[in-house]
Amino acid sequence: MKVAVRYYTKTGNTKRLAEAVAKALGTEALPLSAPVEERVDLLFLGNSYYAFSIDPEVRDFIRALDKDKVGKIVNFGSAAMLNSTWKKVKAEADKAGIPMEQREFHCRGEFKGIHKGRPNAGDLEAAAAFAKEIVK
Repeated sequence: MKVAVRYYTKTGNTKRLAEAVAKALGTEALPLSAPVEERVDLLFLGNSYYAFSIDPEVRDFIRALDKDKVGKIVNFGSAAMLNSTWKKVKAEADKAGIPMEQREFHCRGEFKGIHKGRPNAGDLEAAAAFAKEIVK
């Protein structure tokens, strides 16, 4: 199974999760600035809430994806205050004609002292385990 990992981060939290996911899958975590050029079965997409929505860069990245190159998007991320971005990402994936995996990984992320130290080692291990479970 061919997989890719892309992420968007402002604080570094999602990058850390992306690196844990990529390591578990034997691939590299790349920022959204790296387009998906080869066909992948699964695109693990790391993101978070910023001002109560996904960042416009995430939205634009999804809209620019070639539906013939991405079999399915797998959502993962962290946030200090809000929960999952799954619904927001799915809305964009639907517009792009790309299916979404129903399962996702989400954990707390540190922001301005809230949830200090998150994602922690346990969160990174859980993200890696989640990735392995998805590709099983």
